[in-house]
Amino acid sequence: MLKLGEWIARHRVLILIIGVLLLIPSAFGFLHTRVNYDILSYLPKDINTMVGQDILKDDFGQGGFSFVMVEGMSDKEVAATADKIADIDHVSNVICYQSLTDCTIPKEILPQKVYDFFNKDDTTMMAVFFDDTTSADGTLDAVEEMRAVTSKQCFISGMSAITLDMKKLTQSETLIYAAIASVLTSIVLLLAMDSFLIPVFFMLSIGFAIAWNLGTNMILGEISFITQALALVLQLGVTMDYSIFLWHSYKEQLTHYPDDKNKAMAQAIANTITSVVGSSFTTVAGFLAMCFMTFTLGLDLGIVMAKGVVCGVIACVTVLPALILVFDKAIAKTSHKDLMPQFGRISSFIVNHSWMFLIGAIVLLIPAAYGNSNYGVYYKLDSTLPKDLDSVVANTKLSEEYNMNSTHILMIDSDLSAKEAHKLTSEMEKVDGVKFAMGFNSLVGSAIPEEVIPDSVKEVLKSDEWQVMLIGSEYEVASDEVNEQVAELNDIAEKYDDDAMLIGEAPATKDLIEITDKDFKVVNFLSIAAIFLIIAFTFKSVSLPIILVSVIELAIMINLGISCFTGTKLSFIAPIVIGTIQLGATVDYAILMTTRYRTERSSGKDKKESVGIALSTSIKSVITSALGFFAATVGVALYSDIGLISELCMLLARGALISMGIVVTVLPSMFMLLDKVICKTSVGFGQDSEKKHKLRLGFLH
Repeated sequence: MLKLGEWIARHRVLILIIGVLLLIPSAFGFLHTRVNYDILSYLPKDINTMVGQDILKDDFGQGGFSFVMVEGMSDKEVAATADKIADIDHVSNVICYQSLTDCTIPKEILPQKVYDFFNKDDTTMMAVFFDDTTSADGTLDAVEEMRAVTSKQCFISGMSAITLDMKKLTQSETLIYAAIASVLTSIVLLLAMDSFLIPVFFMLSIGFAIAWNLGTNMILGEISFITQALALVLQLGVTMDYSIFLWHSYKEQLTHYPDDKNKAMAQAIANTITSVVGSSFTTVAGFLAMCFMTFTLGLDLGIVMAKGVVCGVIACVTVLPALILVFDKAIAKTSHKDLMPQFGRISSFIVNHSWMFLIGAIVLLIPAAYGNSNYGVYYKLDSTLPKDLDSVVANTKLSEEYNMNSTHILMIDSDLSAKEAHKLTSEMEKVDGVKFAMGFNSLVGSAIPEEVIPDSVKEVLKSDEWQVMLIGSEYEVASDEVNEQVAELNDIAEKYDDDAMLIGEAPATKDLIEITDKDFKVVNFLSIAAIFLIIAFTFKSVSLPIILVSVIELAIMINLGISCFTGTKLSFIAPIVIGTIQLGATVDYAILMTTRYRTERSSGKDKKESVGIALSTSIKSVITSALGFFAATVGVALYSDIGLISELCMLLARGALISMGIVVTVLPSMFMLLDKVICKTSVGFGQDSEKKHKLRLGFLH
């Protein structure tokens, strides 16, 4: 590693040139990485709701759909609007009363339930079907154009409209996330570092790593909007420690090699690689645990963030040393006294009153465990979006005017007879919360022969193998009521066709609830197991992994438990993200302190002195690291209008502070209590350190 450090120090200008040149393909990769805004698309492809969507697209040429509600228009104006929408690229069909009758058949001749479906007071509704999936680029472009060609009297609802607004909101906020996180983190570094300029180089180095990471996402084809929004702030918060470690190591080596900065940097790089690579294992393990989720959003986020940590390590030992050496004189001119206070008295107080902090931890454990098991969870992500978004306004009006909060699509055998189809729809209409059930046969009443129905309408509802039925529900997506309704509708459909499939946002969300509940348990177990093994291997200890993981798990339980007592509902993805990232990223605080504790204990010092030194020498680094993580996330949490992003960042920011507090107070207290157990179950602690220390004192006397 020393030879590598020497090469980097000698070729610092070349490294900066290479780093800058790599930004070009990174920019290309970033611009050509598609962002997916549809959370439900990450469900397993082999479940009925996903299979049904594929069949709907392949057999009917239809993917997503939207309901468009118009106010105060005459029949001819509605028909003209429908024609405008039908002419838009990627719109496959438009169905409304006017398209069914071509404005020549009186409304009264239509079956009453069909008339009621499309008309209410002074409003008319039309169903618009797209030829691609809900979140496909073509579908979103179509919704955008629909808004452009329709008047203010038109309200476009549905998941595609929500997705488009989510896309616009995310794109408008992402760069601001970067600016806020960078500024707030720089303020923390200004207080923690001894130079006004060094935080700038920290930000530049991490910026290189973030750009490389985002650029290499092109190999994945696409990433989710959650991954894109979180990747920047998480990579900044998680990898900043590596830069701090290199800087401190370099300053220390300068005391040994005051006249040879290249030699000092080479030693610092070698030390950093050894320490940082080992430290990054726990963080990477936490991210990679998410890759084992059946809900593949975890795979998306896990790979990108694990890759980001690797890029952060590389930039830390290449770009940052090069910047420091090239701008050494400027850094020296901007040096200042350490602005962070010393924590000697606080450290002594914690060690001397360890029993008090242990009692406090036990007291906290009870409500934390309760809160961790009883916080509310939501799955309807658009419920946290601003209420003035066009799509949210449209969905609200649809709910108020038509009492319709979700729409299911039933795909059933095309050969089902008209008699059986009528019986099926009648049975479904009796299910609680169902406002209507309408299929092809619903349109063919006694007054309208089948031949009158336009071919464009037939193509929407019937193919050679399948026929489609629309089912409107007054229940909201992800509610207990709609989940019970979906289960009952599935039972009814299976009586008529074993292969029937109920698809749509509500059925897919029901699958999401069941799948992520299992995923959380698997990911939680894997992340704990992986980090447990890494700590066990690092310290060659049986007891230390239990202690360190327990300390951080307590912090995680407190973090999530707070939501229970504040009455705050969390998104379904929050427990998985927090459970893995907070564990993987903040367990490093505990590892840092444990490493120094082992060093002092194995040198012959007694437990109190060893714990005191470990705490006093580590507390500043732990606080700096935690405040950096807090700064990188809290600003985004306060700024973002996307409820999911704001919530996750706030949990991460809060988690960093809670982990800091628990590590600084509870961990040293546990060392004091369990010192004998640690010494007997860990390599390097095995000698009787207290006796050795007493013998050393006796010899000195």
